[in-house]
Amino acid sequence: MEIVREAIEAYCEEISELEPVILQEINRETHAKVMKPRMLSGHFQGRVLSLIANLINPKCILEIGTYTGYSAICLAEGLQPDGKLITIEVDEELESTILTNIANAGLESKIHLKIGKALEVIESLDETFDIVFIDADKLNYERYYDAVFDKVAKGGIILSDNVLWSGKIVNDNAKDKTTEFLRKYNLKLKNDPRTQKVLLPIRDGLFVSRKL
Repeated sequence: MEIVREAIEAYCEEISELEPVILQEINRETHAKVMKPRMLSGHFQGRVLSLIANLINPKCILEIGTYTGYSAICLAEGLQPDGKLITIEVDEELESTILTNIANAGLESKIHLKIGKALEVIESLDETFDIVFIDADKLNYERYYDAVFDKVAKGGIILSDNVLWSGKIVNDNAKDKTTEFLRKYNLKLKNDPRTQKVLLPIRDGLFVSRKL
């Protein structure tokens, strides 16, 4: 199910900032060589992530779910000169691809890849984050949110991706486990008194929570 009509999304991409050349290459390579390329953030959402990061100008970012590194590179565009982004990926088979893409973007000194189970990696981190981007296995979203919340700076934001789940969220006939879980997760975020929040119908749904 389309969240936004294809023609509208194409127009938004055309009118928005161009996709940087390195990201165009990663986009093509991911679709050609990696399974489930739909997991890639892509041009429009990537520019949204870059804009958010540039508005916040973070010192430190945490990304949960790297895939091929596209979104990490977008978010890193907004980092302070001495800032860093820690990105966590559970699939060790993607490590070489991720590191190559980071190197080709010239961001080896800013983006730090950690291969492993996200909850274990999060527990080991001592940093305070200005942005957290959650884009990993959906059934653990609530656990990731709870695990990172105290590590987010006041005024920092937590971005939760894919929370409209191809429109299934508003389909009363959709009763699969992931859809039901994401409905519960969205209500949890809505009812969290510690945040200001808005759910944006961008691509597959982007929930933005700002820590008060």
